[in-house]
Amino acid sequence: MSGTMSRTKTTPVEGGITAPRGFRASGIACGIKASGKPDLAIVAADRPVSAAAIFTTNQAKAAPLLVSQEHLTWSEGVAQVIVTNSGCANACTGPRGLADAREMTVLAANRLGCAPSHSLVASTGVIGVNLKMEALRAGIPAAIADLSREGYDAAARAIMTTDPFAKAHAVEVATSAGTFRVGGMAKGSGMIEPRMATMLAYLTTDAAVDTSVLRRALVEASRYTFNAITVDGESSTNDCVFALASGDSGVRIDEEHYAALFEGFRAVALNLSLGIVRGGEGATKTVAITVSGGRTSEEAWTAARVIANSPLVKTAIHGGDPNWGRLVAAAGRSGVTFSLDNVVVRIGSLVLFSDGEPHDHLAPRAAEYLQGKEIEIEVNVGAGGSGRATIYTCDLSAEYVKINAEYRT
Repeated sequence: MSGTMSRTKTTPVEGGITAPRGFRASGIACGIKASGKPDLAIVAADRPVSAAAIFTTNQAKAAPLLVSQEHLTWSEGVAQVIVTNSGCANACTGPRGLADAREMTVLAANRLGCAPSHSLVASTGVIGVNLKMEALRAGIPAAIADLSREGYDAAARAIMTTDPFAKAHAVEVATSAGTFRVGGMAKGSGMIEPRMATMLAYLTTDAAVDTSVLRRALVEASRYTFNAITVDGESSTNDCVFALASGDSGVRIDEEHYAALFEGFRAVALNLSLGIVRGGEGATKTVAITVSGGRTSEEAWTAARVIANSPLVKTAIHGGDPNWGRLVAAAGRSGVTFSLDNVVVRIGSLVLFSDGEPHDHLAPRAAEYLQGKEIEIEVNVGAGGSGRATIYTCDLSAEYVKINAEYRT
């Protein structure tokens, strides 16, 4: 599956979040998770660097997000370290939760010798449970002592909750001014439906980028990646995406080279986003839902999101049922400009509905196509416009119900 067409040469490289120069990472088990699995990750720059972030639009924001927002405001977009725990969301935990999140930033800042405002924090796990601060008071110094360029895989594993696999990616970007790198890691498997970005994600680059430009690239790249995925239509309390830029490559991002930074961010973020969908709770198929023919791009995004979040659509895909009627019904109720006589539904390359009529003789071939692991569906809503959008999702299985019925117990 592919995203928007790239105009800049990006080459995959090893190293994940620490592939760009100027960054180290670590991941350890400090005792937050009862399972004993890794639950604490640190990503650190060698010095304070440009930083940007975007946060969930959910009004029930978790304490670590509120603290990170404060610190980015106070520092005017400068940071050196991001400390993340998994196994406990530190959400809906009141004043104690805020105090715990602030203490996490201080513990990291003191060990690195930077200002507390240059320390950011994130958490993921069960809502409404207080952090085990005794574990973090010992764990954060230990994780910082373990920082290295080789720590990217351990860090990616330490932020996982129900994720079936770790998600890390990096690319090298060639420009007329030289090459720079973008690296990243992410976690997310359930509660995935972006109203910003529904998961935790981290991007680093060794390009030199002013904070305002860094935020612009992060927001714009997220629109086509982190903000274009859904597993279950649920927007979490802890969703955030961070970006750090060290400048160690010597390549400065000005307006001439902005497209290269955007494409580097887009390439890494799309890989991570598709990993989140592929690893969705109970998922067996990855699905690209494209809406075309929209009156506007925004209407196309709206319709694509409604179709991708439809339990009826997702269960039909899981069962290999080419039920084009569910696709038409979802698009028709999305509230966008819609003309049934002009609607076209494609599953793979097969047109199952057009000119107001079904083509059910193609259903057996469509059912065979739906047995695959990567599915592409397109619905032209018939509005006659150029609006087009793609949302990436997955099927809905009985395993999703099982995982979430037992999440706390």
